[in-house]
Amino acid sequence: MPPSPSSSAQAAREAVAVRLRDLRKGAGLTITDLATRCGWHHAKTSRIENARTAPSPNDIRLWCDACGAEDEAVGLIGLSLHAESMYSEWRHQVRDGLKQLQNRSVRFFRQTTLFRVYSSTLVPGLLQTEGYATGVLRKAAEFRDLPFDDSVEAAQARVERSRVIHEPGHRFVLLMEEAVLHYRVGDGDAMAGQLGSILTAGSLPSVSLGIIPQAIHDRVLGPRETFHIYDDKLVSVELVSARVRVKQPSEVSLYLKAFEQLRGMAVYGAEARTLIQKALEALN
Repeated sequence: MPPSPSSSAQAAREAVAVRLRDLRKGAGLTITDLATRCGWHHAKTSRIENARTAPSPNDIRLWCDACGAEDEAVGLIGLSLHAESMYSEWRHQVRDGLKQLQNRSVRFFRQTTLFRVYSSTLVPGLLQTEGYATGVLRKAAEFRDLPFDDSVEAAQARVERSRVIHEPGHRFVLLMEEAVLHYRVGDGDAMAGQLGSILTAGSLPSVSLGIIPQAIHDRVLGPRETFHIYDDKLVSVELVSARVRVKQPSEVSLYLKAFEQLRGMAVYGAEARTLIQKALEALN
């Protein structure tokens, strides 16, 4: 089972904090001594060492200088920036609107060769129709109390971004829990259009579409949080409060293992189409 993504981000922060504390102690400095040399209050030193406050690059330079460990600064700054990039709160990501959030990943999508996506809650964004995406993004705007609702424009941008699925040079392995097909998003017409679009996408030569049946016996792995794996290098995990980016090879390997176990429980081809048709019939 993959580690909690939020705890992985915190562990990365704590690794930086521990190294900074070790440098201070190795230099024979108290918390107050370090604070005096750096020109800040001793409480800040304590917050940094307990991973409650993330140090800025300048904080780390001052810290290392105070400890006579100037050569440690560059490496620690890199580790700290990586730790903070792992955990991105949604409120920061959507401050420029939902449309900009979609547009920011267009170039990255085009650079990715292999997409693996597992979703237990929604149709993966790569397969979403404009009507379905509008419903999803409108609810997101409401939930996050955004100052303006650009969900319609964001849905159009999401669909445009997803055209990568028709471009050569990419492969897509997409998994959904069967329950996703029955979660109503938008009105009946929007949901019917979405299910029909899934049927069409599943026939594309670059797409492997798997549905994990609700009636499966002896599940090897229970439903997980939604996650995306890009070229075996990056895992993006969606939480209520944030998106977590996992790059540590050992953790990426755990998500790959989880994905393969989930993939082994899915049905494909005619069996998958039968489940989608069943969901379509349930709309009536």
